[in-house]
Amino acid sequence: MKKVLELKNVSKKYQAKNGEVEALKNISFSVNEGEFVSIIGPSGCGKSTLLSVIAGLEEKSQGDIQISGAIGYMLQKDSLLEWRSIYDNVMFGLEIGHKKTKENEEYVVNLLKKYGLYEFKDKYPNQLSGGMRQRTALIRTLAINPKILLLDEAFSALDYQTRIMVTNDIFQILKNENITALIVTHDISEAISMSDRVVVLTRRPATVKTIHKIEFEIENRTPLNCREDPKFSKYFDTIWKELDIHV
Repeated sequence: MKKVLELKNVSKKYQAKNGEVEALKNISFSVNEGEFVSIIGPSGCGKSTLLSVIAGLEEKSQGDIQISGAIGYMLQKDSLLEWRSIYDNVMFGLEIGHKKTKENEEYVVNLLKKYGLYEFKDKYPNQLSGGMRQRTALIRTLAINPKILLLDEAFSALDYQTRIMVTNDIFQILKNENITALIVTHDISEAISMSDRVVVLTRRPATVKTIHKIEFEIENRTPLNCREDPKFSKYFDTIWKELDIHV
């Protein structure tokens, strides 16, 4: 399979008041085209730092990162502009990137129609539910045709019930559009139910402890039906123990 993202011995150090801090140490893994990979680890281990380094928002201290194509980035907050309509919000990335061509506009309109938002295109963000806001934020990100989508705790601001439904929606959209995704999450269940592989990091300085291949023998797999599979609890127990969160 074609690799969209590859990290080789990536490390990150930064200066703090009490001296130099090593956040990441010799991180190596890859993400293949069309894959959904989750990064999980103990709180404060450097998961979000790793995503920022991959996105180029922070400089790595050493190592190599190879990325094939453009990157899309979704944060915990949807960051929709409250004074712009839904239509104007999803076009925002194209505007600032000077890529608002007729072809790209048609692509975004088709996404709005396909995923149930077109009839709300003239509404404003405060008129939408949390799940609809996340779908809007995703379509805004997909408008720039990213090769890989980075999600940093993108669903953690939602309540539990909405979060489960939104992860199901986002998963379906990404699979339908054949988008490669790398997600940082603290939620083991979310990582297992959405992912083809789960990368487990150690405590800081974060290193790769294990990489689990997640396989469910389910036709038309979704995050919802994965949670009901007998294998789900086995994956959960294994990763829970590896996180070593009680130490």
